[in-house]
Amino acid sequence: MLTIYDTNGESLVRHNETAPISPDTVWYDLLNPTKEEDNHVEALLKISVPTRAEMREIEASSRFYHENGASYMTGFIAHNIDEQTLGSSTLTFILTGNALVTVRYSDTKAFPTFLSRVERRDATCRTGASIMVGLIETLIEQQADLIVNIQDRVEKIAQGIFSLDKRRTRDTKLDVLLKGIGKQGDMVARLSESATSIERVLHVLRNTAQERNCDGKIFQRIGTTDRDLKSLSEHMRFLSDRIGFLLNATLGLISNEQNQIIKLFSVMAVMLMPPTLVASIYGMNFEHMPEIKWLHGYPMALGLMVISAVIPFLYFRRKGWL
Repeated sequence: MLTIYDTNGESLVRHNETAPISPDTVWYDLLNPTKEEDNHVEALLKISVPTRAEMREIEASSRFYHENGASYMTGFIAHNIDEQTLGSSTLTFILTGNALVTVRYSDTKAFPTFLSRVERRDATCRTGASIMVGLIETLIEQQADLIVNIQDRVEKIAQGIFSLDKRRTRDTKLDVLLKGIGKQGDMVARLSESATSIERVLHVLRNTAQERNCDGKIFQRIGTTDRDLKSLSEHMRFLSDRIGFLLNATLGLISNEQNQIIKLFSVMAVMLMPPTLVASIYGMNFEHMPEIKWLHGYPMALGLMVISAVIPFLYFRRKGWL
């Protein structure tokens, strides 16, 4: 889908399809574009729109380059599919003249959020560079919201891990908590990768803005956004360390519970050995056994088995093994 926006100096309006392209046309947004839409933008701006396969290439020379007077910047972004799941995709910014072209294959919420800010006049949109900075600011704000949500879920997991209740509920079982830790760790890793990629895009944008002699306010916004991103990265490192600690603690508790179970079985086996010995002796079928015709032989054998089991039990309890 191709959406074209014009600027009136304060907000963005959709370009009238019947009207010609003018200097006020500042944004071409390509969402899951068709070949025809790619060709249409290429014909209008005399540039080459990268394909989805080209956007996925990881070499720096394939993500940041200049061609025919246009500057190409591709970043990896993480976005929420739902409250519990993160998706990831690539986003390409193309600055050409006074216009911005965005090429994306995921419907991230940052774009409609940015448009809402423009409608409220909370974001400037006079040039393609200002629109690009506004989009990056919105992406970082949404990543900050995602990190807050992850932090809340990690705190809930931590409470479940270190709960003093002896009986664990279905949601606080260690195997369930372990899966939750792994999921949150994967989400933090995706966000960290996204933050690193956006930081590279910002550095290239700063150099591009210098080459294009952009307004000084653009550099101020880039600097502020860069500081916000660094602060966000530090918070993610702390969160990643905390998740690692919780992972080690959970694995330790699982190992401890397994050891307790093994110890219980070992102690029970030792406790049952003397009764088994007594039962084995009096279970032999020899003709001449002293107690075989004894009236109290059966209760005596049962009593010996009980006593031989109770004595080890009391000993183990005194040692604190049970």
